[in-house]
Amino acid sequence: MTRIRTTHVGSLPRTNQIAEVLLERENEGLDDRTAFDAAMAEAVVEVVQRQAELGIDIVSDGEMSKITYSTYVKDRLTGFDGDTPRKPALDLAPYDELRKRLGAAAGGAQAFKRQSCVGPIDYVGHDDLASDLAHLARAIRASGAGAGFVNAASPGLVTAFQGNRYFPTHEAYVEAVGEAMQAEYEAIVEAGFQLQLDCPDLAMARHTGFQDLSEAEFVARAEHHVDVLNNATRNIAPSAMRMHICWGNYEGPHTHDIELAKILPTVLRARPAAVLFEAANPRHAHEWQVWADADLPDDKVLVPGVITSTSNYVEHPEHVAQLIDRFIGIVGPDRVVAGTDCGFGTFAGVGKIDPDVAFAKLESLVAGAELASSRQGGTP
Repeated sequence: MTRIRTTHVGSLPRTNQIAEVLLERENEGLDDRTAFDAAMAEAVVEVVQRQAELGIDIVSDGEMSKITYSTYVKDRLTGFDGDTPRKPALDLAPYDELRKRLGAAAGGAQAFKRQSCVGPIDYVGHDDLASDLAHLARAIRASGAGAGFVNAASPGLVTAFQGNRYFPTHEAYVEAVGEAMQAEYEAIVEAGFQLQLDCPDLAMARHTGFQDLSEAEFVARAEHHVDVLNNATRNIAPSAMRMHICWGNYEGPHTHDIELAKILPTVLRARPAAVLFEAANPRHAHEWQVWADADLPDDKVLVPGVITSTSNYVEHPEHVAQLIDRFIGIVGPDRVVAGTDCGFGTFAGVGKIDPDVAFAKLESLVAGAELASSRQGGTP
């Protein structure tokens, strides 16, 4: 019997203490690396231990040291400065009160900086990265967890969140980011972890960062982003990488989400073997049929989100198993890993999911995967 493994997208709830440490660094800079690293090391040990106890097979550091999954790069790349407000997402623009309730997750008031590129880009995040890798390695050894992954912003993600005020074209901008971030990507794999490339620029950015483009222009831009990603990871085996696509981790209407069918050919061109995607929430759960109808390469591993990340409902294990069964029916049990729609701590100190509920949802994920494993090949 093939056992369905479990993982998640990366970010997990941070304690109030850790959120305060991150906000202090965001607003005042990093004056005491020793104290910062000590706090992060302890937080990573705790969060990895909790994942291991639940039975998560492929764990992460919960992105404890990052204030967000996208804007953390301002501390690792030169050439970024300022603080530029973002436009509301197209689906949220008509709903003023909803945007206020959602806050930073919807582009409202935010405690983190959304900088722009204002100069040449070089990678200077070696110390931050080395600390992250050391903390996760130590925590995995202590917990006995089986495997770990580390999130990294894809070149396109960086450009979707941080505007360009320096390069002559968007293409030149994203290519410069890809060249600089290559060092981070390769270091993660060399340390023995799976590299997760976060790529919401291939979906969410259609109605957020790149909303002024036509649909055809957006797809063309996404194609270029994949070309840059492939070049930046050219020295890494596809089997050592996974990529996450999503339409935005917020509880909004999502009525302007681009359809999966329109971007899937672009997604499948990317080198990472595993693809993590939303499959549980009511806007994208139906798109399992798109995967079923697609001509999928034999080396692709599907990591459907079978747990939502924007609701305090704890999914029933049988419901989780049924969602997993759909994808087993498409590619077989050896090429399915059960995951989550998105992270549970996208922005440090922000989020509607109760921290303990987030882990209860992961517990249900494991239970559902066990049910699906026991009846391999269930029909949708």
